[in-house]
Amino acid sequence: MEVAVISLRWLQYVGAVVLLGAPLFLLHGFGGPDGPNLFRARAVLIVAAVAVALGSLAGLVAQTAVMAGSVSEAVRPASLSFMVTGTVLGMAMAARAGAALLGLAAIAALKPGRSLWALTAAIGLAVVASFAWTGHGAATDGAGGLVHLAADVVHTVAAALWLGALAALTILLLHRTGSDDRALHRALHDFSGLGTLAVVLLVLTGLVNSWFLVGPARVGEMGASLYGQLLIAKLALFALMLALAAANRFRLTPALGLVLANGEDSRQALRRLRFSVVAETLAGALLLAVVAVMGTLAPPSAV
Repeated sequence: MEVAVISLRWLQYVGAVVLLGAPLFLLHGFGGPDGPNLFRARAVLIVAAVAVALGSLAGLVAQTAVMAGSVSEAVRPASLSFMVTGTVLGMAMAARAGAALLGLAAIAALKPGRSLWALTAAIGLAVVASFAWTGHGAATDGAGGLVHLAADVVHTVAAALWLGALAALTILLLHRTGSDDRALHRALHDFSGLGTLAVVLLVLTGLVNSWFLVGPARVGEMGASLYGQLLIAKLALFALMLALAAANRFRLTPALGLVLANGEDSRQALRRLRFSVVAETLAGALLLAVVAVMGTLAPPSAV
């Protein structure tokens, strides 16, 4: 059952980052009429909303089963009702599922465009923020509790901005046509500022979260616990993603722009960019899996 909880957490994370980051990337990068065919983006957002809704509802049952001791007890209306109305965890998961279903209805009803991207991003923001109430950030007591919770919210939003934009970019690069190249390059160039902001916020809020979850006195002992080992793995994956993102921004994207400006064949430049972006996206998916496991473990500060 714990494996199911972790797997469903990962599914919710993946869907949530796409619901927030992908429409923000489309809003920021493709405001004009010369963007690529974005109808595929609508299908991706539908899949993301379904993943969050089903993952949240199934996760609610799985989490109830862990607390109640059995699946048969977890599916009883009284158990689920107590979980939803009597615990912050259950309330947050139910609210997350409701927001995802609302997003699904909006995506199905509206045509692809700025209105849909803006509405989906707003719903994605609510979905992503809800994870702070189902993680360690909501468990901190005392005066620092609000600070930790706020840092956790900003951390998850910044991560979703980066990873969701990566997912959208990966899809566009894998299914590009030649007419999309200039619009794609411009979107990459324009989005770099928001990407940098996301990284800065991740670093700052990550330090705040580590202060509460690990503590300065225990930094040297991180390798002694499974939580600490996973945190080290998370930081290594973050560093890898940061290196790939820097290569994309400072080397591969300018190289594509130069090729396009000279009217040359852009296939090789795009191939290199696509390889780097896909590698960064896969590293992000693995990082989310590490975070899903960490969410089920007690941090060093709680031991």
